[in-house]
Amino acid sequence: MYIYSVTINIEEQIRDQWLDWMKKKHIPDMLATGKFSKALMSRVIVEEEMGGITYSIQYTTDSKVTLEKYYTEDAEKLRAETAHFADNLVAFRTELEVISEF
Repeated sequence: MYIYSVTINIEEQIRDQWLDWMKKKHIPDMLATGKFSKALMSRVIVEEEMGGITYSIQYTTDSKVTLEKYYTEDAEKLRAETAHFADNLVAFRTELEVISEF
């Protein structure tokens, strides 16, 4: 199992609009690709020097192969849809391989 983790710092003045868009549009669109079995959105409990509020969205997928298919078939389009928030956020992506689950 793999986790595709996206960490985003969003400016406070557009946070509510962004959260609404994430919950109603972006995360459902990610799951609709069929490449992820679930998504977990969390607020990172840290005070950033740069300001803003940080969130982590973790998408669970079955394999590295499926994650690679997401990159080649879906990532460009879905990332482009975030363009209207581009000036108000900083994002980075991480791949995690699940070793064991208890």
